Amino acid sequence: MLNELIIHNLAVIERTEVCFAPGFNVLTGETGAGKSIIVDALGLLLGQRSRTDLIRTGQEHAGVEAAFNIRAQPQVQNWLRDNDLTNPDDEHLLLVKRVLSRQGRNKVYVNGSMASLTQLQELMQPLVAIYGQHEQQQLQRVENHLRLLDAFGGCGSVAGDYRTVFRHWQQLQRTLQQLRAASAERRDRMDMLLFQSHELREAGVKAGEYVELEQEHLLLRHGERLSSITRKGYTTLYAANGAICEQLGTLKGDLEGILKIDPRLGSALTAVSDAMYGLEDAALQLRDHADTVVFDSQRQHEVEQRLAMLQGLRRKYAADEAGLILKLEQMDAELERLDNSAAQIQGLEQELEQSKQVLEQAGTRLSEVRAAAAKQLQDALHLELKGLAMAHARFEVRFTPRAQPGVDGMEEAEFHFSANPGQELRPLAATASGGELSRVMLALRKAAPGSDTLGTVVFDEVDAGIGGEAATAVGQRLRDVAARSQVLCVTHLPQVAAFATTQFRIEKVVEDEQTSTRVQRLEGEQRAGELARMLGGTYSGQQSIEHARALLQHSAKYTAQLGG
Repeated sequence: MLNELIIHNLAVIERTEVCFAPGFNVLTGETGAGKSIIVDALGLLLGQRSRTDLIRTGQEHAGVEAAFNIRAQPQVQNWLRDNDLTNPDDEHLLLVKRVLSRQGRNKVYVNGSMASLTQLQELMQPLVAIYGQHEQQQLQRVENHLRLLDAFGGCGSVAGDYRTVFRHWQQLQRTLQQLRAASAERRDRMDMLLFQSHELREAGVKAGEYVELEQEHLLLRHGERLSSITRKGYTTLYAANGAICEQLGTLKGDLEGILKIDPRLGSALTAVSDAMYGLEDAALQLRDHADTVVFDSQRQHEVEQRLAMLQGLRRKYAADEAGLILKLEQMDAELERLDNSAAQIQGLEQELEQSKQVLEQAGTRLSEVRAAAAKQLQDALHLELKGLAMAHARFEVRFTPRAQPGVDGMEEAEFHFSANPGQELRPLAATASGGELSRVMLALRKAAPGSDTLGTVVFDEVDAGIGGEAATAVGQRLRDVAARSQVLCVTHLPQVAAFATTQFRIEKVVEDEQTSTRVQRLEGEQRAGELARMLGGTYSGQQSIEHARALLQHSAKYTAQLGG
């Protein structure tokens, strides 16, 4: 979910901060006030192409920053961990920033670290989608249509079974190809593997051995010094005539003799006794340690030779001891495969043929389920679009068989659409306008609530060309969608805005001959006032206020029926 958006020096916006709320957020304002700039800013965060003309006049840089709550999106958290971009302070908070420069040196930051534009696009894909613009729309990417259909029709289980069979078939293909390629160069490969495996086996590498040898080498190098210092310490503390412990013992006896004369010396006696006993323990520890110290030049030479050999193997195979052991196991396994390649190839060819038959059966089952889901989706979309002032719109899912089975099935799917009577169905991505695409996506999200895991959806132009009851229907559907995902909507229609749980007014101001845009969150009567402004062309001032309040009351009743 999008928590906060900060924009600076973008178009007419000098600096603005918007704190969005869960549920249905609506952006309203006069035409030209800058509502589209908010959407453009979000588009930049999605990785859309930047333009220098977006930078505010007189400025060299512009920037967009956003904070997302990703607690409910584990796939995003996993992506951040995989790319080493996790927020060190809060793994559930994602901070994204994009900076534009007139010199074209644009930068991307994820949780304070530099990132690439490609990484930004990958990261943001499951977080935010903008519907209504022609850049990077989900519906305009044909590869998404099959996934949306599967989500609507509950085809996930059947599709998952198919993918399991497909991956097994694909793995068999890869293995067979590898074996066939290996057989041509099998002898050279086997000779190299035999040499390397012999080298590693002769080395007898043990896990963790290098670290242990380094520690032993350090002790051997300094053995003489360790022995000298520990023995000297033992002698100084305990063994020598007049050693420190001996002197402390004498002092202890003297203090015990005069304690009755002056009891105030009790604490001093205790301190001396503790020091004597403590130093005696230390002396004995030094003596024992000195006895364990080894100064063996022959062993030191052996350790140094072993370390040098291990260093050579580690560099040669680019692996530590555990990796070297694993490489040896892999070499042995590959040698076994190569040695039996002819028999394996024949067996794999038979297994691959059997797997292909199982795959075709699974693919046929998936195709049948999808065909039924497509019919249900078409019926559901027709019903939803009718309520969105598109009574004559037609929607159809068309399938195209693949030349070869793919990971997603035996066919491709593409949505076809016609908005007007007498107009033939054409690919949705190529024929629908921005507003039509927005309404189709709204209808799809209403009909197929589980079609994705998006945290935030942005609708722009969704109200283009509609009004009256259709506008109310759009508002209701947006409110329905907002029960599952955060919704941001730019609208000119009060019937739509009234259903929002949070409303922002975008306004343009002129100060010191400079134009800028401000964003204000509306509360209480401010909302009624803004809706009245939006109604102003039809009603007088007081009538507009009364109608605005009525719209808010109606939306509140609808929200209550939804349970929130």
